Amino acid sequence: MTWSPELEPYIRLGSFLSIFVVMALWEMAAPCRQLITKRRSRWLNNLGLVVVDTLLLRVVAPAGAVGMAWFADARGWGVLNLVPVNFPFWAKVVAAVIILDFIIYLQHVMFHAVPVLWRLHMVHHADIDFDVTTGIRFHPVEILLSMVIKAAAIAALGPPAMAVLIFEVVLNGTATFNHANVSLPGAIDRALRWIVVTPDMHRVHHSIDIGESNSNFGFSLPWWDRLMGTYTAQPAAGHQGMTIGLTHVRERRQNLFWMLVLPFRGDPGDYPLGHEND
Repeated sequence: MTWSPELEPYIRLGSFLSIFVVMALWEMAAPCRQLITKRRSRWLNNLGLVVVDTLLLRVVAPAGAVGMAWFADARGWGVLNLVPVNFPFWAKVVAAVIILDFIIYLQHVMFHAVPVLWRLHMVHHADIDFDVTTGIRFHPVEILLSMVIKAAAIAALGPPAMAVLIFEVVLNGTATFNHANVSLPGAIDRALRWIVVTPDMHRVHHSIDIGESNSNFGFSLPWWDRLMGTYTAQPAAGHQGMTIGLTHVRERRQNLFWMLVLPFRGDPGDYPLGHEND
């Protein structure tokens, strides 16, 4: 299957904006929880961080993950390039998407387990509200490290560039979906949790409770949490009663500068996985 790599940024941006707008309108029309901060200022700062992240990536890694897949494929790198020639293309794509999603799950666990990485990831969890912009709120250094990890995984795996594009679109789309301030009827949510991470499932991960925030690490596929023993079905206080954020970081005015310097100031708290009782 052939396609033009020049279309990749437009495909990713178009799919992201479409899902973002749909989820933003949904949570405005039928929010699951009442926000405790003003949406306008919070959105401006969270989206401002996205602009910084995007510009930095375009300077440091303009070709992105898809470009790395093209590069690896041209040199025959990776496990998937060693399988028989008659191995179906669609099977390579499906296998690559699933494996890359598992790698992202492991990466997420690592950012909770290693204190210095947690300091970066803390920017994502310090949001005291939970809505569609929380899903794109990451420190620029974490974004760069994530790209390095993803590039290494792609070089080792050797997935088709089409698979990486699909993975990127699905990852961005599901992260936008499962961070939205919406809820689904219980029966639908329980059914969907077998194939995709839902907002109610991922909201548990943003609980102020340490045990709950160190669970439900999946972004797209929900299987890894169940298989690896990191799944929590519901927050102990319920979705209306739970507190979002971190105990030691409760500032309401979380402006762009504050988010950029947060990893380098103060105490990371007791949240790093495995260090709760240190």
